[in-house]
Parts: sequence; C-alpha cells; structure tokens
Amino acid sequence: MHRLLDRATQLTNFKWETPGFGPLTYEAALKTTALAATLLFAHGQTTERTVTAAERLGRALGVTVKVLPYWGELIVELDGAPLSQIVPAKPLGVDMGRVLAVTVVIDQVCHGTLSAEAAQSALESAGRLPPASTPRFTLFAAIGAVSLGVIFGTLDATSLLLIAASAAISALVRRWLSGFSNNPLIQPLCAAFIAGVVAAAANRFQLSDATTLVGFCPCMVLVPGPHILNGGIDLARTRIALGIARLAYAGVIVLLICAGGLFGFTAVGANLAIAGLLNAVASVGVPDRDRHARACRTLGADLRRRGECSNRGARRMHARQRSRDAGRRSPASALRSCRLLRRCLIDAGLFPVQCRDRPCRIGLDRAERAGGSADEYRHERRHGISDHHGHDLRADPPAHAVRARIALASMKKQHAHSMHRTAVQD
Repeated sequence: MHRLLDRATQLTNFKWETPGFGPLTYEAALKTTALAATLLFAHGQTTERTVTAAERLGRALGVTVKVLPYWGELIVELDGAPLSQIVPAKPLGVDMGRVLAVTVVIDQVCHGTLSAEAAQSALESAGRLPPASTPRFTLFAAIGAVSLGVIFGTLDATSLLLIAASAAISALVRRWLSGFSNNPLIQPLCAAFIAGVVAAAANRFQLSDATTLVGFCPCMVLVPGPHILNGGIDLARTRIALGIARLAYAGVIVLLICAGGLFGFTAVGANLAIAGLLNAVASVGVPDRDRHARACRTLGADLRRRGECSNRGARRMHARQRSRDAGRRSPASALRSCRLLRRCLIDAGLFPVQCRDRPCRIGLDRAERAGGSADEYRHERRHGISDHHGHDLRADPPAHAVRARIALASMKKQHAHSMHRTAVQD
C-alpha cells in the first residue's frame, strides 16, 4: 500500500530550486503559459479548467493572456500586445498524474513559492513524468473489470477470475503496444479483441455461465469516459466544434471496442448469448396480431358457450369478432376488445377485484350476495349453518353460475320479445 502512494506523494511535493525572482519578458511569459495550457489540454483536463489555469498563470507572470482551444491546436494571445502563439495539441490521452503535477506548479507560481524563471523547467519536468507502472496499471484494470462484473450480478468465482485475467492481459497488451505505436486507436481494438477471445473460449469450454459479462466487463473498462464527459461539458459551454470533435473521437473508440469484441467472438467461432435474448425480447415486445386475435376469439367463444359472460358483453364480443374476421382489425379495436374481455371476466366472477378494506379476491363472496359480512360467512361455512334466507351455504352455487343464469334468462327474455315483435309485424 505504501508503494501505491509513492506516486501521489511525488506529484504533490514538488521542490525546485528558486534562483531568484525577476520579471519575465512577454515572449517568455507567453511561452510558459502556452506550455502549461498544452500539457493540461493534452492530458485530459477539462477545457474550462485549462483556460482558467492558463489565464491564472499568465496573471501571476505579469501578463494577461487569452486561450482559444481547438481540436489540434491552442492559440494563446496577449491582450494589449500583438503577440500570440499557436501550439499543436490534441486531447487524445488521459494522464491525471501529469495534470496534477502541472496544477501544482501553477499553484506554486501563483503563491510565490516558485520563481517565474523556474516555472518553465518545472512544467517541462511535469510533462516528462512517467506513466503509472505496468504492474499497477494491470492490477487496477483487473480490479475495475471485476468490480463491474460484481455490479452486474456476477458472483461466480470462476467468472470473476476470467474477467480479471482478460482485463489484465488486455492491460499488458495495451502497455506493450504503447511502446511501438502512438496511434491511440490500436490499443482499445486489440484489448477488446482479447476480451472477445477469452469470453468465446470460456463459452466453448463451458467455463462460466456469465459468458456475456466475461466479454463485456473488460471492454467496459476501455470506454473513454473522460473524453465523453469533456465533450459533453464543451457542448454545454457552447464550444460546439470542440465538443463535437471530442465526442466523435470517443465514439470512434467505442466503435472499435465493439468491433474488437465481435472479432474476438467470431475468431473462436462463438456467438453472443445476448443475441438470442434480444431476439426473444423483440419477439415478445412486438405482438402477433393474428395470434392475439385468435386467442381473444377462442376465449370469447368459450365464455359464451359456458354462459359466463353477460348478454351485452356477448353481443359486443360477437360484433368484434365479425369485424376482425372482416379484416377491419386495428390497435384501437384490440384495446377495446381487451377492455370488453376484462369487463366480461369481472361480470363472470373470474377477474381479481380489489376492495378498499380487504385484499384482492376473485369475484364476489357469497356472503356479500346474501347480504351478510365476510366474517359471518366464514363462521357459517365452518359450522355448517344456513344463511338468513334459508339456503344451505354448502349448496350455494358460485358467483359465475349465478351470473350465467341471469344472463341466460335475459337472453331468453329478449329472444321472446323479438319473436313477439316479429309476430305482431306479420
């Protein structure tokens, strides 16, 4: 643990020789300010803080500067003097250790503990700081990937070990590639390819059930979060061109991560387990109208045959069925059919009904139909006592049967009335 804190101690305890205080020329002050802004901008500091720190350093050096950041360059101008400097700078990397070192130098110059003449060499020393050691970089990459696996629900020791091994190997490959090429796009592509290969091998040899997370967690560590955040902040501060450029760069990295992972799966001949899940969700999310219509018609016909739906509901469902058979099916009619079916099920006593003073139950209690309370009904049911109408509760028909009888009687009455009206017309 003490070794892990050595770098933080080194960055926060800068000690430089201060040969003496003296004013700088405009050119020297402009060069020092441009160097500080370039180091901050190129190593992951936000644009607003870069501009603020550079202007603060310029005031400490006796000049008033204006920093104009763009993708690929920084323009540092002196107010009140025809002097400016264009410095090439691309915000491609993230090294917060160097950002901290530059910030410490700026604070020391502003507080007077570091001379203006020594600021230039101090900033150059901060820009040459080595990155984190390879073992520490590998360790924290593995810890981050395993933490993501735990967050997403993977508690299997084998899966976590596979995630850690994949992230560690990817970190080693990234550090090895950094010594051969300065292209920032090769490292995430190769690291994601390794993660895909490890996940595909785990799937083929059935080493883990969470194959998807074994492949995705090491890839999620590669997502350029600082670039996405800095791009969003630039857009919020109306630096539109720079914000779009940052987000485009982050999008290219994310695209390469996805491509590398898919290439790794394809190289071993495995398929993503999430693909089948997405297809299943898509098939469930988009309802089949014909199947839904057939199910509604079958259920409605069954309810009508059993007499468990009211007469009005039966006529409406019959009309809906005729309209569907005629090809006039629409989402609105399907919604109305569902509402009608629910109403019929409630009338038949087959749909859960919520009361205010009791939990959800199916239909109506026989005690409610008889006029008594539920406690009285349970007491009479337990002791075999008839209700106050003289009916035996054990022989009392269920609610849907009573409603079916009422519906049948109503249908017979209407049929007789229609027959009588036809006879009168004849």
